[in-house]
Amino acid sequence: MSNLEKLDNPIWFSLLETHRFHATGNDSIKFYQPDYCPFGGMVNGPEAIEEITNYATLTDSFFIVGEKPTLPAHLRFINELVCWQMVYEKEVEINLSESITHLTQHHHTELCTLVNLVLPGYFKKRTATLGNYSGIFKNGNLVAAAGERIQMDQFIEVSAVVTHPDFTGLGFSKQLVAYAVQQILLQHKIPFLHVAATNAGAIELYIKSGFVKRREISFWHIGKR
Repeated sequence: MSNLEKLDNPIWFSLLETHRFHATGNDSIKFYQPDYCPFGGMVNGPEAIEEITNYATLTDSFFIVGEKPTLPAHLRFINELVCWQMVYEKEVEINLSESITHLTQHHHTELCTLVNLVLPGYFKKRTATLGNYSGIFKNGNLVAAAGERIQMDQFIEVSAVVTHPDFTGLGFSKQLVAYAVQQILLQHKIPFLHVAATNAGAIELYIKSGFVKRREISFWHIGKR
């Protein structure tokens, strides 16, 4: 397997490599502990049912990323979110005109509030501890942010690119994505990301930031019947 092929199953390899201490599961499927993010990745779908059943007792709903799983009778597919997986490929010159702040544990409550305002339910209790996050403040308030989530030995996902509704259209997201990319490259890793295939505006932003489409990948949202 080439290193790039690991992105075909990003959750599995993240929990096998960099984020292995946040994992629960077995040799067929691995999940993040749900207070980090309710995501799973599998390598043997037919043998994963027992662990899927166990994980469903820990959280109301969760996602399996990649191959469509087989579910036990008491669970159902809520929906399939089809995303473009994009990989940073070309250097793009972006002017960082805003002051960008590295967010620490002191900022986690404010970060969680902002992310969940823009993307309800996206951040769990400890999501912000999975990587580095940065933000832009105005009048002492965090109004835009971006950071890192899924991590492997050679790849880090740019994630939670959000701007408060009162501050959109000012180029904050573009600058924060560029800053996140810089920080990942300094770690000698390759930035990648996931974006809903229907989100044309975000896809255009990421292309202008140096990302290219790699493949479509499904996030299977699962809940109880």
